[in-house]
Amino acid sequence: MTTNTEHPARVAGAASQAAVRAKDKGAWVALFAADGIVEDPVGPSFFDPEGVGHRGAEAIAAFWDKAIAQTDSIEFLFDDSFACGNEVAFTGRIRTTMGGHIIDAEGVFTYKVDSDGKILALRAFWETERAMATMKPL
Repeated sequence: MTTNTEHPARVAGAASQAAVRAKDKGAWVALFAADGIVEDPVGPSFFDPEGVGHRGAEAIAAFWDKAIAQTDSIEFLFDDSFACGNEVAFTGRIRTTMGGHIIDAEGVFTYKVDSDGKILALRAFWETERAMATMKPL
């Protein structure tokens, strides 16, 4: 993967991924701007039935409790990233291990940052049905 690690959105994305891998909820929530939003996946889902996203620290922390805290581990297996303006898009898959199973969500994962490098938006474009079709026992 070719990257310029100095790009602010890429740096924020890498910090977000590191906090998730470390299961550090406080560090992860602190990466977001006060009005930051998480849309993972974008649109209506099990985690967000109305499809409006999780905006602000309290909602982002609640998303963590529903989606991330329930996992045994999460790996970011990205093939490449593309930084433009104040955003970056990572391509590849996120591998989740939970309950003795592995699930791979292939997609595009974007981070948009403000002038201070805080995450304004984390948006994950992946399809639930496709991810669930990859589920296999450890």
